[in-house]
Amino acid sequence: MRHLDLGCGLSPKNPYKYDELYGCDLRDLSYELAKKGIIFKKANLVFDPIPFEDNSFDSVSAMDFLEHIPRQINEPNGGLRNAFVLVMNEIYRVLKPDGVLFASTPIYPHPSAFVNPTHVNIMSDKSYTYFIGSGAQAAMYGFNGSFQKIRVYMDTPNNFKYPDEDQFKKWIRRLHRKYLRGGLSHQVWELKAIKN
Repeated sequence: MRHLDLGCGLSPKNPYKYDELYGCDLRDLSYELAKKGIIFKKANLVFDPIPFEDNSFDSVSAMDFLEHIPRQINEPNGGLRNAFVLVMNEIYRVLKPDGVLFASTPIYPHPSAFVNPTHVNIMSDKSYTYFIGSGAQAAMYGFNGSFQKIRVYMDTPNNFKYPDEDQFKKWIRRLHRKYLRGGLSHQVWELKAIKN
């Protein structure tokens, strides 16, 4: 089983604990990650495709990543590029049929959605719905895939490492964050790529 972590940094996430871990980031981290046995490719996903073949991965994670992808950017020729939609196309492209996207992003109106100046794509609790089904709403903006919702829920970043971790531990951490640290900040998407 193969997993790809987008915006991986020096500690790529592997939420399903698959055997083969791949990373992709804006910075060239190939030397550091090779020492950890992680296959790495550099890419600026605002402009570049994900540098892997079609149907390559059983899962892709985008943890605290999608909010850094602009919704639209002006191209030099005067046109608009729907960068966020194109990244979702790329995620769909590299997932195998029934492959899973595991994404987390801070959600409006929580302050964590705004506090980082590089958060340029503020999500709501319904943003994921634009990519669901064969007639996905994002198709009008160039999305050519189809995801099915597995589950979507609010959580905190401390709970994302392993989605199948003991539920009692996650519940205790969630309560602690909710009542003592300002609430649940992130929405988690687990979406399945539906391909013919």
